[in-house]
Amino acid sequence: MTTSETPESPVAGLLLAAGGGRRLGGRPKALLEHRGRPLVEHAVGVLRAAGCTRVHVVLGAAADAVRQRARLKGCVLVDNPRWEEGMGSSLRAGLASLAGSGARAALVSLVDQPGIGPEAVARVLGAYEDERTLVSAAYDGVRGHPVLFGAAHWAGIAATASGDRGARAYLKEHADAVRLVECADVAQPYDIDTEADLGHLE
Repeated sequence: MTTSETPESPVAGLLLAAGGGRRLGGRPKALLEHRGRPLVEHAVGVLRAAGCTRVHVVLGAAADAVRQRARLKGCVLVDNPRWEEGMGSSLRAGLASLAGSGARAALVSLVDQPGIGPEAVARVLGAYEDERTLVSAAYDGVRGHPVLFGAAHWAGIAATASGDRGARAYLKEHADAVRLVECADVAQPYDIDTEADLGHLE
């Protein structure tokens, strides 16, 4: 690397945006409208505003439509053909896409949590130390998203990520190593899962 090049952040943003919105009548969550644009676009903007210079986005349901309608320039778009198996498959696909990228950690966020903005993400990002780091946002002491996984943990997380559990089993097993970063004062960790939740969108 020449001295004129800006080094990439060691932490890559990893946005899981593959869900089909089963409880929303089959409307893919990535394409739900929020503030006039697709939700996936908003979520990428949050990661970038928080300081993630590179962002990988895992797509699944209606991936072609998401590519056409959302402005995701500069993102690495990762297809998860097994998205119907749940979030675990998307997490595995996303972590696999980071292999060989030079990233030393992944900051994982979910497309359907628009109440979590750049402030909370930046707090979690700021807790990164090295490849062994495990960090999770907490809301009144309860672990939530986003989460940050140092690269030393990726293989273990991929091996245990199944169904909709994602990294839950791995984090529970390594609870003593997880640093909690309180974010309840700057974010609301609700999900957009049902018709009733659509009221959170603007």
